[in-house]
Amino acid sequence: MEDRGFDLEGRLGALEADDLKRNLSPVDRVAERGYFAEPAYGDLPVLGSEEALVFASNNYLGLTADERVQDAARRAAATVGTGAGASRLVTGDTMVHQDLERLLAETKRTDRALVFASGYAANVGTIAALSPDVVFSDELNHASIIDGCRLSGADVEIYDHCDADSLRSAMAARADGRVEGGDVDDSWLVVTDSVFSMDGTVAPLEAICDVAESYGAWVMVDEAHATGLYANGGGVVQAEGLEDRIQVQMGTLSKALASQGGYVAGSDDLIEYLCNEARSFVYSTGLAPPAAAAASEALHIARHGGARERLWENVAHLRDGLETMGYSVLGDSQILPVLIGDRRDALALAEGLRDQDVVAPAIRPPTVPDGTSRIRVVPTASHDRDDVIACLEAFQAAGEEVGLL
Repeated sequence: MEDRGFDLEGRLGALEADDLKRNLSPVDRVAERGYFAEPAYGDLPVLGSEEALVFASNNYLGLTADERVQDAARRAAATVGTGAGASRLVTGDTMVHQDLERLLAETKRTDRALVFASGYAANVGTIAALSPDVVFSDELNHASIIDGCRLSGADVEIYDHCDADSLRSAMAARADGRVEGGDVDDSWLVVTDSVFSMDGTVAPLEAICDVAESYGAWVMVDEAHATGLYANGGGVVQAEGLEDRIQVQMGTLSKALASQGGYVAGSDDLIEYLCNEARSFVYSTGLAPPAAAAASEALHIARHGGARERLWENVAHLRDGLETMGYSVLGDSQILPVLIGDRRDALALAEGLRDQDVVAPAIRPPTVPDGTSRIRVVPTASHDRDDVIACLEAFQAAGEEVGLL
């Protein structure tokens, strides 16, 4: 009989030959340092004997180990339950969810917010539910945005990264009829990350709003890597005072807010519509109550504590130190991509850092374009000054060993 299955062994071999195969490497805890295990391939992992500094986590404010956040999760598990038990439209909606959404709406300065089981589900569900005729998407947008655009069935126009002039050109071509299939009554949506996770760049949101408004388009901003880090615990939208010009604000609870899940914030009508039409919300079990409670507490701390200031101090110290050594550091956010270029050099540098007990991964194609492989360095608020110095010393030693310095 003819084999119509899948040659997974061959596919895996091709990934390995191209240095693209990735493996799970468990850690004992999510914090600024930890003990890692080698890939176990289904067997019981065995943790190593040396503790490593972690400069690769999106736990930006270091709140996963904060006792207040952990206590909030414990209380919710004890009083509400460990899981929602059903879709929130059935019996999975709780006071914990409502409290989190109230706080998110207040922070994002919108009428309401809606929490999804993941950030991926929030993006895919929202874009598909809006079902725009045309989406104008930044070329480096997250995979969840790309998949949401595909699922929506929209025509997708890609504009150059963080380039409002490129967006204007794409919109002008549509409006002037230079793109086939357009219609005067088409609904248009501009979608962009605010902080881009692999480049550390920040989108020019005000300029994007200017262009979108000149063509009557809506704007959706993914604040996954910005929520909790800017003005009053908000994102770039709040820092720039653009709440009234951006119709859809999306973000995650799994990064600075030390939990799990995603959210969308916007008008009453938007949230009511998504409650009914976003399939990833309607047909998913609600976010676990302990996760919702943890996110609420973390957002409160982000708004009223000193974690944000500590994070940005560490970011400045690391960037200055890396650039002083001669490394090229991209972006202008808390994400510090150290540009290496060659894929194998980046992998060798990451391995050298690991030998120095510092975890900072190599990011290579297809995640980033050919010739732009980099080390993605991310400090957290819970790293102290000695941790930052240790990271810089590791970059110095490993860079010299690889021949990059």
